[in-house]
Amino acid sequence: MKFLDEVKIYVRSGKGGNGCVSFRREKFIPRGGPNGGDGGDGGDVVFQADASNPTLIDLSFQRHVRAHNGTNGSGQERHGRRGGDVVVHVPVGTMVKHPETGEILSDLTRPGQRFVAAKGGRGGLGNCHFATSTNRAPRQSTPAGPGEERWLLIELRIMAEAGLVGFPNAGKSTLISRLSAAHPRIAPYPFTTLTPQLGTVIADDESRFVVAEIPGLIEGASEGFGLGHRFLRHVARTRALIHVVDLSPETGRDPADDYRKLNLELERYDPTLLEKPQLVAANKIDAVGSAERLKLLRAGVPRKVKVLPVSGLTGQGIPELNRAIAKMLASPAVRDGAGGPAA
Repeated sequence: MKFLDEVKIYVRSGKGGNGCVSFRREKFIPRGGPNGGDGGDGGDVVFQADASNPTLIDLSFQRHVRAHNGTNGSGQERHGRRGGDVVVHVPVGTMVKHPETGEILSDLTRPGQRFVAAKGGRGGLGNCHFATSTNRAPRQSTPAGPGEERWLLIELRIMAEAGLVGFPNAGKSTLISRLSAAHPRIAPYPFTTLTPQLGTVIADDESRFVVAEIPGLIEGASEGFGLGHRFLRHVARTRALIHVVDLSPETGRDPADDYRKLNLELERYDPTLLEKPQLVAANKIDAVGSAERLKLLRAGVPRKVKVLPVSGLTGQGIPELNRAIAKMLASPAVRDGAGGPAA
């Protein structure tokens, strides 16, 4: 399935039905009085979070969403039918924004949560409401209320407890395939993964948590370079970050410098990201010469940040990484969303 995390759509609610001007007309009942019914209300456009829907792909085929109009009132005080609502099912984690100001109108973070994006117009009143002692035959009614219409920006931010971040080819896809049952695309070239990948991890105590692989960041990602700028928004949903750092000498980079640059890009995008607890997965420990590079990495990482040597290829250190992530997520500060400075 194609992954789509942002779409701009037009919504319009239904207008109400008109009130009716009518009089009772029955044999042997002269001057029966007004009996015009009210018009029905227009339908609403409603967004509802649906856990079974992982992407906004459906909205890309329906950029205009319109609810149904209410019907007019009629004689004998018969009210018009209310217009049908249109419920748009969106993934959990969807944000509804104003397309120009960026104002967040709603954040649908729980399954079943609803947001009325466009309220239907009120139905008009029939003339039966306007009868008085001095005006027994009113020919007055009220017209239908108009519906609401506007453009909205729909943005998806995936829901995951932990996020894997790292430079291209650091081995994030291999790690998430080791940690969970996810099957991302794995290949020996940069930007193999083009969309965020989710995997459910089962810890030793049978508890479960969701890990998200964020496509490779590069220097300048926070300014729009590479793929990182587009997907950095998904990191904001996570409660903890796992930095995947490549220990292979073939990269020619300093692993400690990679760690600092990753944090710098996160800080430039959103300074609050550095308040999330962190772990460092020192990947490719099986490579020749990785032991020396692991020492460089440990020297450049703050002591309070745990560094775990792992190998996505051989599986070395994966159980320890699994337990460390589960323990971090189970801590009261992380569980309650407080977190703490990482570096």
